[in-house]
Amino acid sequence: MGIITITTTAFNDQKPGTSGLRKKVTVFQQPHYLENFVQSTFDSLNDIQGKTLVVGGDGRFYNEQAIQIILKMAAANGFKRAIVGQNGLLSTPAASCIIRKYKAFGGIILSASHNPAGPNGDFGIKYNVSNGGPAPENITDAIFANTQNITEYQTIDASDVNLNEIGSQFLADMTIDIIDPVEDYALLMADLFDFDAIRGLLSNKNFNMRFDAMHAITGPYAKDILEKCLGAVEGTVINGIPLTDFGGGHPDPNLTYAEELVTEMFSDNAPTLGAASDGDGDRNMILGANFFVTPSDSLAVMAANADCIPAYKNGLSGIARSMPTSQAPDRVAEKLGIECHETPTGWKFFGNLLDADRATLCGEESFGTGSNHIREKDGLWAVLYWLNILAVRKQSVAEIVGQHWQEYGRNYYTRHDYEAIPSDIAKQLMADVELKLPNLVGQTLAGRKVTYADNFSYTDPVDNSVSSNQGLRIGFDDGARIVLRLSGTGTEGATLRVYIESYENKPDKLQQDTQSALKELIVLAEALAEITTRTGRTQPTVIT
Repeated sequence: MGIITITTTAFNDQKPGTSGLRKKVTVFQQPHYLENFVQSTFDSLNDIQGKTLVVGGDGRFYNEQAIQIILKMAAANGFKRAIVGQNGLLSTPAASCIIRKYKAFGGIILSASHNPAGPNGDFGIKYNVSNGGPAPENITDAIFANTQNITEYQTIDASDVNLNEIGSQFLADMTIDIIDPVEDYALLMADLFDFDAIRGLLSNKNFNMRFDAMHAITGPYAKDILEKCLGAVEGTVINGIPLTDFGGGHPDPNLTYAEELVTEMFSDNAPTLGAASDGDGDRNMILGANFFVTPSDSLAVMAANADCIPAYKNGLSGIARSMPTSQAPDRVAEKLGIECHETPTGWKFFGNLLDADRATLCGEESFGTGSNHIREKDGLWAVLYWLNILAVRKQSVAEIVGQHWQEYGRNYYTRHDYEAIPSDIAKQLMADVELKLPNLVGQTLAGRKVTYADNFSYTDPVDNSVSSNQGLRIGFDDGARIVLRLSGTGTEGATLRVYIESYENKPDKLQQDTQSALKELIVLAEALAEITTRTGRTQPTVIT
């Protein structure tokens, strides 16, 4: 069982995006492809000898095969211990929890998040550091640099590890602990929330809920916590069995892809609360009966009601949101007298703020919400947070959000996604829009005066690192915004995301249809970017 050195050649397409490296399964199945990236990751880290590595994934196709490769390479590269979820399963938030709880050196998480799975679907890999959060840019940059120069990698010649049996095994000099993937995460949730209050809510005959796990990783977590621990009736969790192809669905918890849940929640006999999570369990969608809560509003409402939650009742140190996320949380932060940070898209940008206690709650418009309990966004955590609020306030979701709008005003907000655009067309579109920005300032467009137009740049207030070219912004004198950026999470072509926001505080104008309220700005955004002319698309692929 000695170390084997394998000669390899570099691949030119292994640059990590906002959440690691994502490609088609067939790309990862190429000889040496995964191995090159794993070795490049290990080579970018300092002093891994004798350290502990957490490994797990969302159960998508190729998950277990990849874990076997990673464990053998980890043993060959000097790790002393590996902690692995049973059957190779760990949700992304659970992996962050375990890294932190067991003081691991870091972790490798296998997921393409909300992207489809299966033999012809997507696969992904990312490295999380010792605080449980995604690797910062200095590490991902080093990983990419290593992938361009790699000539060999180390592994061992050994039989595969038994991932099905909880307990300890050995691979060369490395101990492998196979653990229950839910247990540590469930214990953390019990420490954060008032489970007795939530049990009382779920036992109320007038309250019922539906949680759609979308045949992805959160099925076992939701069944254990919601049904077995908190007493939700059996069947509360639907699509709860993880499948390697996610049942052929697109595990993105939004109004388009969570069709089964959305249909039920907008029916005559809708449950009180509806929720869904994504492929790896870090995203969430919240619905009331015939009512959709935007992720931006969800973060704002959660912050405004933090005193309902045991873990946060003593106050928040701050709120952080990604730049494209609506400014609704900013208004809550202002009233609470706490900091509000605007960061680039990507959860890794929240890590320094959380570690420095400059933020307690964080959120992104792409259905991600989290807090300082871990260093990843956390879908089921957000659902439990809402359940705790509902248990304390004893109102419906729509009533809680409606009262929030009356107090803070409403940020009408939408995101239009144009998926799988040829990359060259998407990049040229963005470049041409950026050229227009300097001339827009001072102009009146859609009845509003443009006060700024730029390519967002972020200076981290903790370490002063700078991240540039993070999205094109057009801001107006009434607080409205148009934002354009290319997503870093797709595997085919490019996804153009167009974000549109407008603030309203007149009490009689808080219940408008979102797309109607934003129509002028939607038309303006399409015209400025010439989306139809350049892409041939007459409508978005997804509207959220």
